Amino acid sequence: MERTIVGKHYKDKSTIGIGLLNGYIKSISKYPRKEELEMVGPGFVDLQINGFNGVDFNQGGLSPGQVVKLTKDLWSEGVTTYYPTLITNDTVKIHAAIKCIIKACENPLVADSIGGIHLEGPFLSKKDGPRGAHPLNFVQAPNWNLFCEWQNTAKGRIKLITISPEWPDSGKFIDKCVSSGVKVAIGHTAASEEQIAEAVQAGAIMSTHLGNATHLTLPRHSNYIWDQLANENLWCSLIADGFHLPVSILKVFLKVKNTKSVLVSDSTKFAGLPPGIYNSHIGGDIELTKNGRLQIINRPEMLAGSAKTLRWCIEHLVNNEITSLEYALEMASLKPIEVMEISNGFETNKKADLIVFEYVKGNLKILKTIKSGEVVYEYP
Repeated sequence: MERTIVGKHYKDKSTIGIGLLNGYIKSISKYPRKEELEMVGPGFVDLQINGFNGVDFNQGGLSPGQVVKLTKDLWSEGVTTYYPTLITNDTVKIHAAIKCIIKACENPLVADSIGGIHLEGPFLSKKDGPRGAHPLNFVQAPNWNLFCEWQNTAKGRIKLITISPEWPDSGKFIDKCVSSGVKVAIGHTAASEEQIAEAVQAGAIMSTHLGNATHLTLPRHSNYIWDQLANENLWCSLIADGFHLPVSILKVFLKVKNTKSVLVSDSTKFAGLPPGIYNSHIGGDIELTKNGRLQIINRPEMLAGSAKTLRWCIEHLVNNEITSLEYALEMASLKPIEVMEISNGFETNKKADLIVFEYVKGNLKILKTIKSGEVVYEYP
C-alpha cells in the first residue's frame, strides 16, 4: 500500500508529499498543507566507516551481531547506506572480517544498508606519512589473485578499493578491478604525476580523504596533492570533521572540486562514545577530547583517526560558511550516490532512503530515518 511522507524539500523548502511503495519512491509532488513541517531529504551515504559506537571492523573478535548493531546505530545519525572499511591487515583477519559482514547481511535491512565493502589497503604506499596508521608489515604490492580471494569470500560485495598507484603494474590491477565492477580510488600514496595520470587512465575515479595521509612537508609546486586536485577526472572524498583539514584547505578543495566532492566520516569505533581515555589496536593509548578530537596521548599533535559522523561534518561545513546546508547535505548523500552509481537518490523510482530533520542554530538533528521505505529510527 502506498503511503505519503509530507515535509519541506531540503533544497527549496517547498511543501512536498513523497509517495512510498514497496521500498521505493513512487512520486514526489507539491503538497497543499501549509503548516510548519520538518525538512525531508535523502539519507546519508558514507563511503568510509572503520567503526562506530564501540564496534570496530578491523579489530579481532568482530561478530555479525556487532555489524547489525553498528548499522542500526548509524541509522540514528541519518546514514542509510554505508561501506564497511577494512584497512591493511593480516590476510586471514581480512577474510574473517569479510565473513562477519557477509553473515550480517542475512538481515535484509542490514544488507540493504551496506552498499559494499571498501578495501582500504593493503596495496598502499610503504612510506611514512602517506602510509598513515596502516601497519607497515602488511603493506604490499597490488595482488590480483589475493584480491580475488577476498572478493570470493565477500560474494562480490567489495565495491570500492583504495590503492597507491606508485607500485609497478598498478594500471593493470586497476583495469582489472574496473572491469570486474569495482570502483578504484587513489589514496595513501606518494605517487608521481605520471603514475597518478596512468591510474586515472586505467579507471581510477576518486582520491580517498584528499589532503590526509601525506608527508608533513611536500614540494611547494609539484606534489601528489596538487596532481590529484588538478586532475579533472578525479572526485575527492573529504574528512570535514574540523580536525583532519583546516577551513582554508576545505574552501580551496571545494572551489576546485565543487561538483566532484563527497563527504566521508572515516569514523573509528570511538565515534559515538563519550570523551575519555581509550586504547586502540592501532594507536595505543588515545584520548577523545571534549570537542571531539581523537589524538594519541603521548603525541597529542597526532590524530588517532576520526570520531565524528557525516552529520557533524555537514554542521562544520555550514557553520564555517564553507558551503550551503543544501550542498553539504548533497555531499553526504547524492554525491556519493553519483560516484558509486548506486540505485539510491531523491527522485522517483529510487530507493526510499530518506531523513526527516531540522537545522536549528547550527545543529542538525535527525528526527526520523527511513530505509527502503521503512522507518528504522525516530528521535525519542
